[in-house]
Amino acid sequence: MGEAEQGRPDTVGWEETTKREPSTLGRLVLAGCVGTTVAIAAVIVPFIAPGLRKVCLPYVPATTAQVENVVSALRQCRSKSMADIGSGDGRLVIAAATELGMRGTGYELNRWLVYYSRYAAWRSGVSSLTSFRKADLWKTDFSGYDSCSLFGVPGMLPELGAKLHREMRPEATVVVCRFPFGGVAPVAELGQGIDTVWTYKAKDLHSVVSTEASYETQSSDYVPPS
Repeated sequence: MGEAEQGRPDTVGWEETTKREPSTLGRLVLAGCVGTTVAIAAVIVPFIAPGLRKVCLPYVPATTAQVENVVSALRQCRSKSMADIGSGDGRLVIAAATELGMRGTGYELNRWLVYYSRYAAWRSGVSSLTSFRKADLWKTDFSGYDSCSLFGVPGMLPELGAKLHREMRPEATVVVCRFPFGGVAPVAELGQGIDTVWTYKAKDLHSVVSTEASYETQSSDYVPPS
């Protein structure tokens, strides 16, 4: 019996090792899945989070015609500096710097778009004229700019108009895309359809109102941040 035991292969250690291996592999797979999920969420959440706000401000790239119209409006007002509110991928700031030599700052909540904008500005050779910041427009002071551009939605325009009226100098230029400021006569209007841009003076934005039913519906439940 003793000789048989001595001659028997030692399978106990092998079996224990075999049992441990799936556990270790499972932990590695789980860690990989968790890491991948976190990485994907870190990229996706900044893009979908704006849609969860009371006033939805999704990322929608400006069309080529919109960019051209904004640049034309800025050229006419002869501004030396601009702020782009909700700058997205930075194309407006970069275009103004490239075509007009204008210094500009883009304010954007999505950190990945901020990083991309900085890269795009570097690729375009205008990084010295541009800057891009992750910032909340309601917590940003725009008093240091001669002009600003924005792609607003109806529900936010009355409060935003009042903010720009308070902070910017009276003759500062405000260029608005897609939706005009209600109840305020623009200084100029360029383009057609969704590519239309409207130019205003900050001094005229003290009493922005809504003029459409849909506008009233969106703004009626909007409470601006304190």
